[in-house]
Amino acid sequence: MIHKYVFGKPFPTEAVVTEVPAAEGEPAYGTIETKEGFCFTYVMEDTDIVYGLGEANRGLNKRGYCYISDCTDEPNHTEDKRSLYGAHNFIIVSGKKTFGLFFDYPSSITFDIGYTRMDTLKVSCGDADLNLFVIDGDSPYDIVKQFRKIIGRSYIPPRYAFGFGQSRWGYKTKDDFRHVVKGYRENNIPLDMVYMDIDYMQDFKDFTLNEENFPDFPEFVQEMKNQNIRLIPIIDAGVKVEKGYDVYEEGVKNRYFCRREDGSDFIAAVWPGDTHFPDLLNDEARAWFGGKYRFLTDQGIEGFWNDMNEPAIFYSPEGINEVKEMLKHFLENEDYNSGINAGTLAVAPTSDTNDSGETDNADWTSVWPLMGKINGLANSKEDYRRFYHMVNGKPIRHDKVHNLFGYNMTRAAGEAFERIDPGKRFLMFSRSSYIGMHRYGGIWMGDNKSWWSHILLNLKMLPSLNMCGFLYTGADLGGFGADTTRDLLLRWLALGVFTPLMRNHAAAGTRDQECYRFEGLEDFRHVINVRYRLIPYLYSEYMKAALNDDLYFRPLAFVYPEDSMAVQVEDQMMLGNEIMIAPVYTQNARGRYVYLPEEMKFVKFLPNGSVLEEIMEKGHHYVEIALNEVPLFIRCGKCIPLAEAAESVDLLDTKHLSMLGYEGAEYVLYEDDGIGKEYDKEENYRTLKKEK
Repeated sequence: MIHKYVFGKPFPTEAVVTEVPAAEGEPAYGTIETKEGFCFTYVMEDTDIVYGLGEANRGLNKRGYCYISDCTDEPNHTEDKRSLYGAHNFIIVSGKKTFGLFFDYPSSITFDIGYTRMDTLKVSCGDADLNLFVIDGDSPYDIVKQFRKIIGRSYIPPRYAFGFGQSRWGYKTKDDFRHVVKGYRENNIPLDMVYMDIDYMQDFKDFTLNEENFPDFPEFVQEMKNQNIRLIPIIDAGVKVEKGYDVYEEGVKNRYFCRREDGSDFIAAVWPGDTHFPDLLNDEARAWFGGKYRFLTDQGIEGFWNDMNEPAIFYSPEGINEVKEMLKHFLENEDYNSGINAGTLAVAPTSDTNDSGETDNADWTSVWPLMGKINGLANSKEDYRRFYHMVNGKPIRHDKVHNLFGYNMTRAAGEAFERIDPGKRFLMFSRSSYIGMHRYGGIWMGDNKSWWSHILLNLKMLPSLNMCGFLYTGADLGGFGADTTRDLLLRWLALGVFTPLMRNHAAAGTRDQECYRFEGLEDFRHVINVRYRLIPYLYSEYMKAALNDDLYFRPLAFVYPEDSMAVQVEDQMMLGNEIMIAPVYTQNARGRYVYLPEEMKFVKFLPNGSVLEEIMEKGHHYVEIALNEVPLFIRCGKCIPLAEAAESVDLLDTKHLSMLGYEGAEYVLYEDDGIGKEYDKEENYRTLKKEK
């Protein structure tokens, strides 16, 4: 049962696509105050668990910290960070009373979940203009499925998007891409995609190609396709300010860019220098920007990743001028001038001395506001208040709808693909998002680091994102920032084997981390081979989840709600209806402890191509898992299909599958052509059986 409560004048986010009539009265749970903004308060029981929030920090159970939905370009995913790239305002309280809450609010909103007071959930935002959806259900899992039905079907990618992809910020020429493909193909490591970061563009301009490095681009795209490789270019949110650049000229002429309060086009600096942001909340501007993807689809491109769309801002002219004024005032201060002359700018005291000659309360901190202002130039809250969208002819200040920008950038592309080739699926995923964007694309988890802790963070985000509709997701395997190590990459790949998006991506200036660059590359070949062997199962379970508004990843608590031990487990996940995964995420570990809520078959894919199977009873176990092994657990009475590995998804033989698991078990396989949209045909399903 879903109840919708309307407060004030909510902005139409279009996150919910099913009509839910407004309810009268007050919600059955908690108390609500609207005198100063909006505040929902609920006193939790000691044993209550809180799920949800999609791409958020820390654990699967969100209790015990404060989270802020405020799409943020934040590359340092440490435990103290309250905001990341997405805004996914859906939570479930699970306990004596079990209910779900979706706060459909497009600006910054705070979820204090037992942080200020351990027993209190408080959700607050600046304006009392929102829709609150309250969902009653038999269980958290039931609530998720109800929520998924009202927000619409999750994005369905092409089947090749389940292959392995290689990316790096710094591939600049055709030969760079050829070298990567050669490294994988010559070493017989499967590969389906190579990603094109910002260097492929001319001067970082969207919908352009570097004229010197990529002449005859359609021929190059076809050259890659002949090797079963798709090129996947990046598109950034900012459009370079440059006379003669057609995208800029058209946007200015037609007023398609976000504006300052005085009506002039807002300027912010990103990779190209001065840029304008397309007004993606304006229907006409969104259609115009989405249509620009045709520049690349006409040349054979079939997939994209959208970036910098929080939107990220390096600085604005206004912000620079404020720093200049602050610095001018600072330098004109007489005490600090003497400090500069003495070579001690940051430590010149401004207070008097006492009778003993010691300085009283020397003002050592006056420099910090200036430093804070300089450090705060990027992604400044002041800048987000400086520009406006035109929605139905009315100006809306950006900070009031900030969390919708990335969503609508990807929506622009998704809607354009329907016009460009309505019968075809395109690969699309984004960095920033809001619930609703899940219908148009997936997400990757942003600029993580080559840290062991980020394997676990990756794992814990997966079911939370699924709850909010984002099924096609994954992290930068090996870590984007910092230098990876061989063991870290292998362990992370062993988790990536199971994530729909499986991509190795690294930042410029970091250690090369393509799989063929490490010693013992046969181990990398083996781990990625396992991914391709499992694709028939992974794709099948993904499609069932998408078509049935279900989950691909589930917490153990959703499958074994009566098992008090399973409810507490956060580092093991159910995948589909047949398997449980329990990756190793600790440096130098030779294995790990696992908890089995029922009898399961422990499976290890060994580097010689064989598969070790061992039945384990319910309970706690320590299992040894070498760096070059991939583990999974098959539920009692279940089985899964396996293919022979191939160098690309298109070359997989899915007509001759073997079965792994319990004898006599059956599995219903979903399989379609992987490109079209005829999802509901009966012939897409066939039943397979593991013979005795």
